[in-house]
Amino acid sequence: MTRTPEEKRAYLLLKSVIFHYHGLDEEERKDLEKTAAEMDAQQEYQWANEFIAQDYLTAFERARDYLNEIIADYPKEKRVELIHMIWQANNLKGYVTEMEATAMLKLARDWNVERELVELMLA
Repeated sequence: MTRTPEEKRAYLLLKSVIFHYHGLDEEERKDLEKTAAEMDAQQEYQWANEFIAQDYLTAFERARDYLNEIIADYPKEKRVELIHMIWQANNLKGYVTEMEATAMLKLARDWNVERELVELMLA
């Protein structure tokens, strides 16, 4: 699937900020690097890292504001696809922390895809 630079940036920021929500571990860092390489999105990954590094403590809320501006215009199926990809990425390690689940629920609520995320969580 071909993604625009904006979509790559949004996806990598979303994935990065969720992983950083509880403290990025080595497995998650490697997954982010792999994702960036697979998407040919090293610039977008670097941008996401710089975005988070600007102020680690407010990174999630700033990312939420940024993503809400961009994602609001996406069709519902694209919003569901993004939240689904993040849910799958978090499940790679075999579990999702309560903080990660809460972060994803907040975003899903913002994007009007909360029901779809809950269905994924229960599947």
